[in-house]
Amino acid sequence: MLQPILHGILLALGLILPLGAQNVFVFNQGANQKKLSRAIPVIVTAGFCDTFLIVIAILGVSLILISMPMLQLVIYIIGFVFLMYMAWSLWNEKPSRIDEIEPMSPKKQVLFALSVSLLNPHAIMDTVGVIGTSAAVYAGTEKLAFSIATISISWLWFIFLAVLGRVVGSVDKTGKYILVLNKVSSIIVIIVSLVILKNIINLII
Repeated sequence: MLQPILHGILLALGLILPLGAQNVFVFNQGANQKKLSRAIPVIVTAGFCDTFLIVIAILGVSLILISMPMLQLVIYIIGFVFLMYMAWSLWNEKPSRIDEIEPMSPKKQVLFALSVSLLNPHAIMDTVGVIGTSAAVYAGTEKLAFSIATISISWLWFIFLAVLGRVVGSVDKTGKYILVLNKVSSIIVIIVSLVILKNIINLII
């Protein structure tokens, strides 16, 4: 039983640690919100999205997505638009002090978290191709243990990112470092968007 648990933990860490739009957004919200509790919407949304992707990958349902190019194209286009809007929003925040930054509303947090989680083709392909395939070697309680391990790491990681962001936000009273973080976050999201745009072009051609 220990093997599938360790396998799930290491696999989840390997997939979730690289810097991407989802991680950047969760960290950014932790930093920009005045209290950690106000970042709960983004933590919960990101956690549930990853849980959803992991579950459908393990059940094999997500393989349907890979076999439908038109559906992929629609998801890519919607994801590209959302991510570019997110990048624009982050780049254009120009307050002089931390208390002048307008925190993102819970509704907006949820919408953005949904877009960077479910409309990110790389996240979907990683989940389907890596976690789905790895889970196939287990059955019964071992598969359940593997699933719980990967999902738990995902939730713990998002909580950690939000807490870390809040620590940075509480130290930076002038808002200078938060503004730099927003610019860097915007650039990372734009890079992710350009990769998605390349996938859109490849599907069309």
